[in-house]
Amino acid sequence: MEFLQAPGFLLAAGLLAGGVIGYVARRRHFCTMAALERQWYAGDSRGVRTWALAAGVAMVLTQTLMLTGIVDLRESFYLQPFFGLTGAVIGGIAFGFGMALAGTCGFGALVRLGGGSLRALIVLLVLGLSALAAQRGIVGNLRIAVVDNLAIDLSFAGDQSLGGLASAVSGVDLRIAVALLASVLLFWWVLRDGRFRRERDLIVAGSVIGAAIAFGWLATALAARHSFEPVQLEAGSFVVPVGDTILQAIAFTGTWPDYGIGLVLGVVVGAALCAWRRADIRWEACDDARELSRHLAGGFLMGTGGVFALGCTIGQGISAVSVLALSAPVAIVSIMFGARLGLAYLIEGSLLAAFRRNAAAPAE
Repeated sequence: MEFLQAPGFLLAAGLLAGGVIGYVARRRHFCTMAALERQWYAGDSRGVRTWALAAGVAMVLTQTLMLTGIVDLRESFYLQPFFGLTGAVIGGIAFGFGMALAGTCGFGALVRLGGGSLRALIVLLVLGLSALAAQRGIVGNLRIAVVDNLAIDLSFAGDQSLGGLASAVSGVDLRIAVALLASVLLFWWVLRDGRFRRERDLIVAGSVIGAAIAFGWLATALAARHSFEPVQLEAGSFVVPVGDTILQAIAFTGTWPDYGIGLVLGVVVGAALCAWRRADIRWEACDDARELSRHLAGGFLMGTGGVFALGCTIGQGISAVSVLALSAPVAIVSIMFGARLGLAYLIEGSLLAAFRRNAAAPAE
């Protein structure tokens, strides 16, 4: 296991997982924002089901690794016993609204950057710097007051996993039962649509992305077990790691980049490879100042909101789901609500339009 202690192991593992995810996402147009927009405005749920399938596959694989004792993820920040409800809600809504303004999330911006989008580069720079400010800078003081100081103490359960909470309340170990129930319900919803079951490419894409997230948990957990240095347990998130990548580039300290940085770089490389093979690389920039302002605002809201919520559409939407964290459903619903508000504002001209039962298609 000496290779697990090698300085570049986590970087290489992140590059591998990110390359696979970036290539598949570019090849199959995996984008959460686009999936939600098609769901609400075209009645097409295939994109959302692909996202849910990725979460389901990641959940099954990760829970198997945890319940069999292959990995121990109790030190993951998603499973910390203090649940920041205010952060999941406020941060999730801010992230979702910013996602609508920018037209994509942090992960989607990395995929677009691989194809030559300079608009995505603007979003990522603002997102990364905003994430650093919310984590370590002046905005961090607000985060501590609004999120950390108001966190709900769930230490009676040991962590904030749904299985741990159910076990603590019932007095019976229900971790396996909760994992099985959550998996069955998620896969039932994903596969109950006949049209989606015929989309083999989307099923493969969701499965591969979910497996790559589980690989991240495995790689970082094994590295933490054998390393003499602290290793952050992570699987996939595209908020703080984007900021860390920027910081690593401009203030190199002699330390090797971690898994998150490798993942960020890998997604860009994988997406670029796919775009190159499909002759789909083209430079794109903002059309005018109004569009630029939307991307700047979107990047800021996603960077700040993502830190408050401890994740993004991949971080909370797949990684946190895979460990059955209580924060996941709260953050996901909040992100979706924020995205719905943003789309209502952009497409329908009013935030109140988000509260209508059915989204109205834009006029021709």
